Amino acid sequence: MSHRPTPEPSRRLRRCLLAVPASSMKMMTKALTTEADAVFLDLEDAVAPNEKDTARSLAIEALTSMNWRGNAKTISLRVNGLDTDWTWRDITAVVEAAGKHIDTIILPKVGGPEDLYAVDMLISQIARSCGFAPPGLEALIETAAGVNNLEAIARYNRDMGSMRLEAMHFGAGDYAASVNARTVEIGGLNPDYPGDQFHFALSRIVAACRANGIIPMDSAYGDFNDPEGYEAAARRAISIGMNGKWAIHPSQIPLANAVFSPSAEEVERARAMLAALDDAAARGLGAVRFEGRMIDAANERMIRALLATHDRISSQ
Repeated sequence: MSHRPTPEPSRRLRRCLLAVPASSMKMMTKALTTEADAVFLDLEDAVAPNEKDTARSLAIEALTSMNWRGNAKTISLRVNGLDTDWTWRDITAVVEAAGKHIDTIILPKVGGPEDLYAVDMLISQIARSCGFAPPGLEALIETAAGVNNLEAIARYNRDMGSMRLEAMHFGAGDYAASVNARTVEIGGLNPDYPGDQFHFALSRIVAACRANGIIPMDSAYGDFNDPEGYEAAARRAISIGMNGKWAIHPSQIPLANAVFSPSAEEVERARAMLAALDDAAARGLGAVRFEGRMIDAANERMIRALLATHDRISSQ
């Protein structure tokens, strides 16, 4: 281990993040009772330009009138990107009126740490003037610039001396457009590519996040009539260290929850492995044979991470 410790990441459960257009009170009401761990009310892509004002008003109503936290939901607001004329109004209108009910603000198309600072400064000033703790930040990485500057973005908390940045998300659709990549669906595989064309960006996000105590989250999957494709994408994501995945339709929620939750068999096996390691340590051994293979301290760290995830889910 380096002498420089990794900050402790947010403990919010994020197996599934449900995207809901803030322009639809019906959808926001339904989202409250789903099994998604986290929900974000969207003011960006899901809302037409002429509906932005209405969506802000409805978001305020949904945030102040619905008991999101009482229903075990992390509740977030996705504002418009800094490349638009709407960001300042999204923040001043909604955070001033309902900021104490918001857990985090999701900023799209983050290209560098200065983007986070601009939004952080505005949110913090509003929160101080209104007398509540400022919501956390989540960065949506969906441009070539964002991937190119990942390490600097991930160091935001270290550089600012805070833990304001809680999570990073990959946006497959806009990233594909940014790098001019051909793809068949948002988050889907291009059959012309021998593997996952997003693997490079996803792996970099995971490494940057894990080095800095930030939660990495996988992209949306556009075809909600393809549960097999969604599940396969989720399994690729968890295999490289992602914490969870977006859902754009309620039917995707149980798929994400199943993939990003340790199964009963995994938990039972992990506990058996831990017991074997504890027994070996009591006998002065650093490694032990388990099911025909050697396991040691590296296995123990993986086991404890899996069991910690299981414990967080069980405590919900």
